[in-house]
Amino acid sequence: MKVTAAVAPAGGGPFCVCELDLESPRDDEILVRISAAGLCHTDIVAQQGGFGFEIAAVLGHEGAGTVEAVGRLVTKVVPGDRVTLSFRSCGRCAKCESGHPAYCHQMPALNYAGMRADGSRALSLNGRPVVSNFFGQSSFATHALSYERNAVRLPDDIPFEIAAPLGCGVQTGAGSVLNVFRAQSGASIVVAGAGTVGLSAVMAAKIAGCSTIVAIDPLQSRRALARELGATHVIDPKTVPDIAAALREDLPAGADFALDTTGRQPVLEALLAALGPQGVLGCVGIPAPDAPTPGNLSRIIMLGHSVMGIIEGDADPEVFLPRLMEYYRAGRLPLDKLIACYPLSRIGEAVADQHAGRCTKIILTMN
Repeated sequence: MKVTAAVAPAGGGPFCVCELDLESPRDDEILVRISAAGLCHTDIVAQQGGFGFEIAAVLGHEGAGTVEAVGRLVTKVVPGDRVTLSFRSCGRCAKCESGHPAYCHQMPALNYAGMRADGSRALSLNGRPVVSNFFGQSSFATHALSYERNAVRLPDDIPFEIAAPLGCGVQTGAGSVLNVFRAQSGASIVVAGAGTVGLSAVMAAKIAGCSTIVAIDPLQSRRALARELGATHVIDPKTVPDIAAALREDLPAGADFALDTTGRQPVLEALLAALGPQGVLGCVGIPAPDAPTPGNLSRIIMLGHSVMGIIEGDADPEVFLPRLMEYYRAGRLPLDKLIACYPLSRIGEAVADQHAGRCTKIILTMN
């Protein structure tokens, strides 16, 4: 079938919205008519060549829409079902079977390779293959092929624009706090970066009952939003010469938890220095490949600190996304305050606005 999609050229460059061919769903695939798709930093990294794709690519990994057709082996959904899409996992390895699909043994092949597991690609442009199956979807398009493992049924009262970012950005931030840290009432937490992931962590910290929630971000608008969403303290890193010292003023006993969404070495060092005994630093932002591990190992050992990487909030989307939907319904996860909607045709403008900090979470709409 013919679809309209935002295509990233090989080697980096602006998105181009054009018409492509999409294969019919195979036996294990689900054809979804996409209504909304979140624009995530990972998509921008891929667009700029960070994934090493040597051909043009259709990205997008926070899609939501309506099932139009299913392969003969699919039993989870039927045409007409509303779904939101997340990362793909195999469902058979030890990590999947133990409830940790974000660490699936097949995670790279199923999500980052830009093709099906057998090496084929579902999309083509003028007869030439295009990177597809990005995170098991490639949802910067009017239609995408997905799978039972990464499609979650969506109740009628959850708008597609709200559902789309649940599949990655929101689940990563909220899951880091609720699934990984398992923060308890009265705990203290520092969140570096008040983008979608960081603000989702702030909201989750409030849900968990954390008593001190510190958000760090250079943009005044995002610091203000963090305050509105539950942060008890905010720090502007541009005006604070020593972030660790500023954190110690707010948290004299040190933080129980810190979440970094920036990947910046000075920020990582400051967060680790601000932890209290047995504090945990969770790393979501990806630093440069040659960046050293933050902190002094002797100090880490003496204070019982933990430094850990976190993927997708260690969430099982089938279990965690409905939980997030309940928080949204209850007004405890007000995602509306983060979202700005742009039609797919204006994806270039959307990228520029997000980069400039004029909005927090871009949702691309397909109608």
